[in-house]
Amino acid sequence: MDKTEALKKMFTAEGEQIDTNKGAAYYDALWNQCRERLDELKASPKVSNVSINNVLSDEGIERRDFMKWASATTAALMLPASFTPLVAEATELMNRVPVIWLELQDCAGNSEALLRADGPKIDEIILDIISLEFHETIMAAAGHQAEEQMEDAIHHFKGKYLCFVEGSIPQAMNGQYGTIGPKGETFEEHLKRIAKDSAAVVAVGTCATFGGIPAASPNPTGAVGVRDIVKRKPIINIPACPANPANMVGVILHYVLTGKVPELDSLARPKFAFGYRIHDNCERRAHFDAGEYVEEWGDEGAKNNFCLYKVGCKGPMTFNNCSIVRYNESVNWPIGVGRGCIGCSEPDFWDKYAYERPMSGAKIKAPTGGVEKTVDEFGLGMLTAAGIGIGIHAAASAVAGKKDHHEDEE
Repeated sequence: MDKTEALKKMFTAEGEQIDTNKGAAYYDALWNQCRERLDELKASPKVSNVSINNVLSDEGIERRDFMKWASATTAALMLPASFTPLVAEATELMNRVPVIWLELQDCAGNSEALLRADGPKIDEIILDIISLEFHETIMAAAGHQAEEQMEDAIHHFKGKYLCFVEGSIPQAMNGQYGTIGPKGETFEEHLKRIAKDSAAVVAVGTCATFGGIPAASPNPTGAVGVRDIVKRKPIINIPACPANPANMVGVILHYVLTGKVPELDSLARPKFAFGYRIHDNCERRAHFDAGEYVEEWGDEGAKNNFCLYKVGCKGPMTFNNCSIVRYNESVNWPIGVGRGCIGCSEPDFWDKYAYERPMSGAKIKAPTGGVEKTVDEFGLGMLTAAGIGIGIHAAASAVAGKKDHHEDEE
Protein backbone atom coordinates (compact mmCIF):
# COMPACT_ATOMS: atom_id res chain seq x y z
CA MET A 1 0.00 0.00 0.00
CA ASP A 2 1.48 3.36 -1.01
CA LYS A 3 1.37 6.51 1.11
CA THR A 4 -1.51 8.01 -0.87
CA GLU A 5 -3.71 5.02 -0.19
CA ALA A 6 -2.59 4.89 3.43
CA LEU A 7 -3.59 8.51 3.95
CA LYS A 8 -7.17 7.57 3.04
CA LYS A 9 -7.31 5.06 5.88
CA MET A 10 -6.24 6.99 8.94
CA PHE A 11 -7.88 6.69 12.33
CA THR A 12 -7.37 7.89 15.85
CA ALA A 13 -6.64 5.61 18.77
CA GLU A 14 -10.36 5.63 19.59
CA GLY A 15 -11.30 4.43 16.13
CA GLU A 16 -12.55 7.79 14.90
CA GLN A 17 -11.76 8.33 11.24
CA ILE A 18 -9.66 11.38 10.48
CA ASP A 19 -11.18 13.69 7.90
CA THR A 20 -8.65 13.91 5.09
CA ASN A 21 -11.14 15.57 2.72
CA LYS A 22 -11.89 18.85 4.50
CA GLY A 23 -12.50 20.72 1.28
CA ALA A 24 -10.80 23.48 -0.66
CA ALA A 25 -11.99 26.28 1.63
CA TYR A 26 -10.38 24.68 4.69
CA TYR A 27 -7.04 24.15 3.00
CA ASP A 28 -7.09 27.59 1.40
CA ALA A 29 -7.48 29.14 4.85
CA LEU A 30 -4.76 26.90 6.26
CA TRP A 31 -2.44 27.76 3.38
CA ASN A 32 -2.93 31.48 4.06
CA GLN A 33 -2.32 30.94 7.77
CA CYS A 34 0.94 29.13 7.03
CA ARG A 35 1.96 31.81 4.56
CA GLU A 36 1.48 34.51 7.20
CA ARG A 37 3.39 32.46 9.76
CA LEU A 38 6.37 31.97 7.44
CA ASP A 39 6.42 35.66 6.51
CA GLU A 40 6.46 36.48 10.21
CA LEU A 41 9.39 34.12 10.78
CA LYS A 42 11.26 35.62 7.83
CA ALA A 43 11.06 39.02 9.49
CA SER A 44 12.37 37.66 12.79
CA PRO A 45 16.10 37.48 13.53
CA LYS A 46 17.99 34.29 12.76
CA VAL A 47 18.97 32.19 15.73
CA SER A 48 21.52 30.35 13.58
CA ASN A 49 23.34 31.72 10.53
CA VAL A 50 23.66 28.33 8.86
CA SER A 51 21.22 27.94 5.95
CA ILE A 52 19.67 24.84 4.46
CA ASN A 53 21.03 25.76 1.04
CA ASN A 54 24.58 25.72 2.39
CA VAL A 55 23.97 22.37 4.06
CA LEU A 56 22.58 20.88 0.85
CA SER A 57 25.52 22.21 -1.13
CA ASP A 58 28.10 20.98 1.38
CA GLU A 59 26.58 17.50 1.40
CA GLY A 60 26.32 17.32 -2.40
CA ILE A 61 22.52 17.07 -2.32
CA GLU A 62 20.68 18.47 -5.32
CA ARG A 63 17.73 20.82 -4.88
CA ARG A 64 15.53 18.33 -6.70
CA ASP A 65 16.27 15.64 -4.12
CA PHE A 66 15.43 18.08 -1.34
CA MET A 67 12.09 18.86 -2.96
CA LYS A 68 11.35 15.13 -3.21
CA TRP A 69 11.94 14.90 0.53
CA ALA A 70 9.72 17.95 1.09
CA SER A 71 6.98 16.31 -0.96
CA ALA A 72 7.16 13.10 1.07
CA THR A 73 7.14 15.10 4.31
CA THR A 74 4.11 17.06 3.15
CA ALA A 75 2.23 13.80 2.63
CA ALA A 76 3.39 12.53 6.02
CA LEU A 77 1.98 15.70 7.62
CA MET A 78 -1.40 14.91 6.03
CA LEU A 79 -1.26 18.01 3.84
CA PRO A 80 -2.17 18.35 0.15
CA ALA A 81 0.65 18.41 -2.41
CA SER A 82 0.09 22.14 -2.89
CA PHE A 83 1.72 22.68 0.52
CA THR A 84 5.06 21.24 -0.62
CA PRO A 85 6.63 24.65 -1.39
CA LEU A 86 5.55 25.85 2.06
CA VAL A 87 7.08 22.82 3.76
CA ALA A 88 10.32 23.39 1.85
CA GLU A 89 10.32 27.04 2.89
CA ALA A 90 9.57 26.08 6.49
CA THR A 91 12.64 23.85 6.45
CA GLU A 92 14.70 26.80 5.28
CA LEU A 93 13.35 28.83 8.20
CA MET A 94 14.12 26.27 10.87
CA ASN A 95 17.06 28.44 11.91
CA ARG A 96 14.46 30.70 13.56
CA VAL A 97 13.41 27.99 16.03
CA PRO A 98 15.59 27.45 19.13
CA VAL A 99 15.52 24.01 20.76
CA ILE A 100 16.54 22.98 24.27
CA TRP A 101 16.94 19.20 24.51
CA LEU A 102 16.87 17.51 27.91
CA GLU A 103 18.13 13.98 28.57
CA LEU A 104 16.73 12.43 31.71
CA GLN A 105 16.25 8.74 32.63
CA ASP A 106 17.03 7.27 29.22
CA CYS A 107 19.50 5.40 27.00
CA ALA A 108 19.95 8.26 24.47
CA GLY A 109 18.40 6.01 21.80
CA ASN A 110 16.23 8.80 20.42
CA SER A 111 19.20 11.14 20.06
CA GLU A 112 21.05 8.33 18.31
CA ALA A 113 18.10 7.75 15.98
CA LEU A 114 17.89 11.42 15.12
CA LEU A 115 21.60 11.75 14.45
CA ARG A 116 21.37 8.82 12.04
CA ALA A 117 18.26 9.99 10.23
CA ASP A 118 18.05 9.97 6.46
CA GLY A 119 18.07 12.86 3.99
CA PRO A 120 18.36 15.44 3.21
CA LYS A 121 20.79 14.92 6.07
CA ILE A 122 18.24 15.55 8.77
CA ASP A 123 20.95 15.51 11.41
CA GLU A 124 22.53 18.58 9.78
CA ILE A 125 19.12 20.23 9.53
CA ILE A 126 18.43 19.69 13.20
CA LEU A 127 21.89 20.45 14.52
CA ASP A 128 22.86 23.22 12.12
CA ILE A 129 19.71 24.83 10.75
CA ILE A 130 17.79 24.73 14.00
CA SER A 131 19.62 26.36 16.85
CA LEU A 132 20.11 23.48 19.25
CA GLU A 133 20.86 25.61 22.29
CA PHE A 134 21.37 22.80 24.78
CA HIS A 135 21.89 19.02 24.55
CA GLU A 136 23.99 17.32 27.22
CA THR A 137 25.05 14.41 25.04
CA ILE A 138 26.54 16.30 22.11
CA MET A 139 27.54 19.69 23.50
CA ALA A 140 31.13 20.50 24.37
CA ALA A 141 30.38 22.49 27.51
CA ALA A 142 29.94 20.77 30.89
CA GLY A 143 29.17 21.68 34.49
CA HIS A 144 28.76 25.39 35.20
CA GLN A 145 29.49 26.32 31.58
CA ALA A 146 26.68 24.12 30.31
CA GLU A 147 24.34 25.49 32.97
CA GLU A 148 25.20 29.05 31.95
CA GLN A 149 24.55 28.28 28.29
CA MET A 150 21.13 26.86 29.11
CA GLU A 151 20.21 29.82 31.31
CA ASP A 152 21.17 32.22 28.52
CA ALA A 153 18.98 30.32 26.06
CA ILE A 154 16.00 30.34 28.43
CA HIS A 155 16.40 34.09 29.00
CA HIS A 156 16.88 35.13 25.37
CA PHE A 157 14.23 32.85 23.86
CA LYS A 158 11.64 32.97 26.60
CA GLY A 159 8.29 31.73 25.31
CA LYS A 160 9.74 30.85 21.90
CA TYR A 161 11.87 27.73 22.29
CA LEU A 162 10.76 24.12 21.99
CA CYS A 163 11.69 21.94 24.96
CA PHE A 164 12.47 18.40 23.80
CA VAL A 165 12.54 15.81 26.58
CA GLU A 166 14.13 12.38 26.25
CA GLY A 167 13.77 9.93 29.12
CA SER A 168 11.41 9.35 32.03
CA ILE A 169 11.36 11.23 35.32
CA PRO A 170 12.05 9.28 38.55
CA GLN A 171 10.02 10.40 41.57
CA ALA A 172 10.93 7.81 44.20
CA MET A 173 13.19 8.88 47.09
CA ASN A 174 12.23 12.50 46.44
CA GLY A 175 13.67 12.26 42.92
CA GLN A 176 17.15 11.30 44.09
CA TYR A 177 17.39 8.51 41.50
CA GLY A 178 18.07 11.21 38.93
CA THR A 179 19.94 14.47 39.54
CA ILE A 180 21.66 16.78 37.11
CA GLY A 181 23.93 19.81 36.90
CA PRO A 182 26.37 21.38 39.36
CA LYS A 183 23.53 22.13 41.80
CA GLY A 184 22.31 18.54 41.95
CA GLU A 185 18.88 19.47 40.63
CA THR A 186 16.48 16.52 40.42
CA PHE A 187 15.19 15.57 36.97
CA GLU A 188 11.72 16.71 38.01
CA GLU A 189 12.95 20.12 39.16
CA HIS A 190 15.09 20.42 36.03
CA LEU A 191 12.19 19.61 33.71
CA LYS A 192 9.73 21.95 35.41
CA ARG A 193 12.21 24.83 35.29
CA ILE A 194 13.03 24.45 31.60
CA ALA A 195 9.46 23.70 30.50
CA LYS A 196 8.04 26.74 32.30
CA ASP A 197 9.19 29.30 29.71
CA SER A 198 8.98 27.09 26.61
CA ALA A 199 6.49 27.48 23.77
CA ALA A 200 5.71 23.76 23.94
CA VAL A 201 7.17 20.55 25.33
CA VAL A 202 7.91 17.62 23.04
CA ALA A 203 8.31 14.26 24.79
CA VAL A 204 10.43 12.02 22.56
CA GLY A 205 10.45 8.26 22.95
CA THR A 206 8.32 5.97 25.09
CA CYS A 207 10.30 6.68 28.27
CA ALA A 208 9.48 10.39 28.09
CA THR A 209 5.91 9.86 26.95
CA PHE A 210 4.67 7.00 29.13
CA GLY A 211 7.58 6.07 31.43
CA GLY A 212 8.83 3.30 29.12
CA ILE A 213 11.13 0.56 30.36
CA PRO A 214 12.18 2.46 33.54
CA ALA A 215 8.50 2.45 34.57
CA ALA A 216 8.12 -1.30 34.02
CA SER A 217 7.05 -3.33 37.04
CA PRO A 218 8.09 -3.02 39.82
CA ASN A 219 9.24 0.48 38.81
CA PRO A 220 11.74 0.95 41.66
CA THR A 221 12.60 4.54 40.70
CA GLY A 222 8.99 5.69 40.43
CA ALA A 223 9.48 6.64 36.78
CA VAL A 224 6.73 8.61 35.03
CA GLY A 225 6.26 10.43 31.75
CA VAL A 226 6.36 14.15 30.99
CA ARG A 227 2.58 14.60 31.13
CA ASP A 228 2.62 13.44 34.75
CA ILE A 229 4.98 16.30 35.63
CA VAL A 230 4.37 19.25 33.30
CA LYS A 231 1.00 20.97 33.59
CA ARG A 232 -0.54 23.97 31.83
CA LYS A 233 1.82 23.72 28.88
CA PRO A 234 1.22 22.28 25.36
CA ILE A 235 2.71 18.77 25.27
CA ILE A 236 3.34 16.64 22.20
CA ASN A 237 4.08 12.95 22.71
CA ILE A 238 6.20 11.14 20.12
CA PRO A 239 6.44 7.60 21.53
CA ALA A 240 8.24 4.49 20.20
CA CYS A 241 11.50 2.93 21.22
CA PRO A 242 13.17 4.77 19.63
CA ALA A 243 10.93 7.43 18.10
CA ASN A 244 11.13 7.71 14.35
CA PRO A 245 13.24 10.76 13.37
CA ALA A 246 10.71 11.56 10.63
CA ASN A 247 8.07 12.17 13.29
CA MET A 248 10.40 14.42 15.32
CA VAL A 249 11.18 16.53 12.26
CA GLY A 250 7.51 16.52 11.29
CA VAL A 251 6.49 18.03 14.63
CA ILE A 252 9.12 20.77 14.33
CA LEU A 253 8.10 21.55 10.76
CA HIS A 254 4.46 21.73 11.76
CA TYR A 255 5.34 24.22 14.48
CA VAL A 256 7.41 26.28 12.06
CA LEU A 257 4.55 26.24 9.55
CA THR A 258 1.71 27.11 11.87
CA GLY A 259 3.15 28.26 15.19
CA LYS A 260 0.94 25.67 16.87
CA VAL A 261 1.13 22.06 17.98
CA PRO A 262 -0.30 19.55 15.49
CA GLU A 263 -3.67 17.89 15.97
CA LEU A 264 -3.29 15.31 18.75
CA ASP A 265 -5.07 12.14 19.82
CA SER A 266 -6.19 11.35 23.37
CA LEU A 267 -2.62 10.35 24.28
CA ALA A 268 -1.24 13.67 23.01
CA ARG A 269 0.33 11.97 19.97
CA PRO A 270 0.28 13.83 16.62
CA LYS A 271 -2.39 12.30 14.42
CA PHE A 272 -0.28 12.68 11.28
CA ALA A 273 2.06 10.03 12.71
CA PHE A 274 -0.13 8.00 15.07
CA GLY A 275 -3.44 8.04 13.22
CA TYR A 276 -2.37 4.78 11.59
CA ARG A 277 -2.73 1.33 13.06
CA ILE A 278 0.19 -1.00 12.33
CA HIS A 279 -2.11 -3.84 11.35
CA ASP A 280 -4.05 -1.85 8.76
CA ASN A 281 -0.93 -0.96 6.77
CA CYS A 282 1.10 -4.10 7.37
CA GLU A 283 2.71 -5.84 4.42
CA ARG A 284 1.60 -9.18 5.91
CA ARG A 285 -2.05 -8.18 6.27
CA ALA A 286 -3.11 -10.29 3.27
CA HIS A 287 -1.78 -13.38 5.04
CA PHE A 288 -3.88 -12.55 8.09
CA ASP A 289 -7.00 -12.25 5.95
CA ALA A 290 -6.14 -15.56 4.30
CA GLY A 291 -5.60 -17.29 7.64
CA GLU A 292 -1.90 -17.87 7.01
CA TYR A 293 0.18 -17.60 10.19
CA VAL A 294 3.57 -18.29 11.63
CA GLU A 295 2.69 -20.97 14.21
CA GLU A 296 6.19 -21.20 15.68
CA TRP A 297 9.54 -19.61 14.89
CA GLY A 298 11.34 -21.21 11.97
CA ASP A 299 8.33 -23.06 10.50
CA GLU A 300 7.16 -22.88 6.90
CA GLY A 301 4.96 -19.91 7.70
CA ALA A 302 7.96 -17.99 8.94
CA LYS A 303 9.90 -18.88 5.80
CA ASN A 304 7.02 -17.56 3.68
CA ASN A 305 6.57 -14.30 5.62
CA PHE A 306 3.13 -15.24 6.95
CA CYS A 307 1.30 -13.13 9.55
CA LEU A 308 2.99 -12.98 12.97
CA TYR A 309 -0.19 -12.50 15.01
CA LYS A 310 -0.18 -15.98 16.56
CA VAL A 311 3.39 -15.59 17.79
CA GLY A 312 2.66 -12.35 19.59
CA CYS A 313 2.60 -9.47 17.08
CA LYS A 314 0.88 -6.44 18.65
CA GLY A 315 0.14 -4.70 15.34
CA PRO A 316 -3.64 -4.89 15.87
CA MET A 317 -3.50 -2.67 18.96
CA THR A 318 -0.55 -0.41 18.12
CA PHE A 319 -0.82 3.00 16.47
CA ASN A 320 2.22 4.27 14.62
CA ASN A 321 3.35 4.98 11.07
CA CYS A 322 6.49 2.82 11.10
CA SER A 323 4.90 0.40 8.62
CA ILE A 324 4.79 3.31 6.15
CA VAL A 325 7.75 5.56 7.05
CA ARG A 326 10.04 2.75 8.29
CA TYR A 327 13.54 3.18 9.70
CA ASN A 328 17.15 3.45 8.50
CA GLU A 329 16.53 5.45 5.34
CA SER A 330 13.13 3.74 4.97
CA VAL A 331 14.84 0.39 4.41
CA ASN A 332 12.91 -1.75 6.87
CA TRP A 333 10.96 -2.10 10.10
CA PRO A 334 10.51 -4.85 12.74
CA ILE A 335 7.81 -6.88 10.99
CA GLY A 336 9.73 -6.61 7.72
CA VAL A 337 12.61 -8.54 9.27
CA GLY A 338 10.36 -11.20 10.76
CA ARG A 339 9.89 -9.78 14.25
CA GLY A 340 6.39 -9.04 15.48
CA CYS A 341 5.46 -5.57 16.71
CA ILE A 342 5.82 -5.18 20.50
CA GLY A 343 3.59 -2.10 20.74
CA CYS A 344 6.39 0.23 21.84
CA SER A 345 4.35 3.36 21.03
CA GLU A 346 1.60 2.39 23.50
CA PRO A 347 1.43 3.03 27.27
CA ASP A 348 2.88 0.28 29.52
CA PHE A 349 4.18 -1.56 26.47
CA TRP A 350 6.93 -3.37 28.34
CA ASP A 351 4.59 -4.96 30.88
CA LYS A 352 1.66 -5.54 28.51
CA TYR A 353 3.05 -6.20 25.05
CA ALA A 354 6.76 -7.07 25.02
CA TYR A 355 6.54 -10.86 24.86
CA GLU A 356 6.18 -13.52 22.19
CA ARG A 357 3.42 -15.78 23.49
CA PRO A 358 0.34 -16.29 21.28
CA MET A 359 -2.03 -13.35 21.30
CA SER A 360 -5.06 -15.62 21.67
CA GLY A 361 -4.09 -16.25 25.29
CA ALA A 362 -2.88 -12.76 26.13
CA LYS A 363 -6.18 -11.35 27.44
CA ILE A 364 -5.18 -7.86 26.30
CA LYS A 365 -7.86 -5.32 25.53
CA ALA A 366 -6.83 -3.30 22.50
CA PRO A 367 -7.51 0.45 22.23
CA THR A 368 -9.91 -0.27 19.38
CA GLY A 369 -12.17 -2.60 21.32
CA GLY A 370 -10.43 -5.86 22.06
CA VAL A 371 -8.47 -8.77 20.68
CA GLU A 372 -9.21 -11.01 23.61
CA LYS A 373 -10.64 -13.89 21.56
CA THR A 374 -8.70 -16.58 19.75
CA VAL A 375 -7.49 -15.69 16.28
CA ASP A 376 -10.11 -17.84 14.59
CA GLU A 377 -12.97 -16.51 16.71
CA PHE A 378 -11.59 -13.02 16.41
CA GLY A 379 -11.82 -12.74 12.65
CA LEU A 380 -15.42 -13.89 12.26
CA GLY A 381 -16.69 -10.31 12.49
CA MET A 382 -15.69 -6.70 12.88
CA LEU A 383 -14.65 -6.11 16.48
CA THR A 384 -14.42 -2.33 16.63
CA ALA A 385 -17.33 0.03 17.06
CA ALA A 386 -15.90 2.50 14.57
CA GLY A 387 -15.43 -0.11 11.89
CA ILE A 388 -11.66 0.05 11.66
CA GLY A 389 -11.12 -3.37 13.16
CA ILE A 390 -8.83 -6.14 12.19
CA GLY A 391 -11.01 -7.10 9.24
CA ILE A 392 -12.92 -10.24 8.40
CA HIS A 393 -10.92 -13.36 8.95
CA ALA A 394 -12.57 -16.49 7.58
CA ALA A 395 -10.85 -18.84 10.01
CA ALA A 396 -9.02 -20.27 7.04
CA SER A 397 -6.17 -21.58 9.16
CA ALA A 398 -8.45 -23.80 11.21
CA VAL A 399 -10.38 -25.02 8.18
CA ALA A 400 -7.23 -25.70 6.20
CA GLY A 401 -5.69 -27.52 9.13
CA LYS A 402 -8.70 -29.82 9.55
CA LYS A 403 -8.82 -30.47 5.81
CA ASP A 404 -5.14 -31.39 5.63
CA HIS A 405 -5.50 -33.68 8.62
CA HIS A 406 -8.51 -35.41 7.04
CA GLU A 407 -6.64 -35.94 3.75
CA ASP A 408 -3.64 -37.38 5.59
CA GLU A 409 -5.89 -39.93 7.32
CA GLU A 410 -7.32 -41.04 3.96
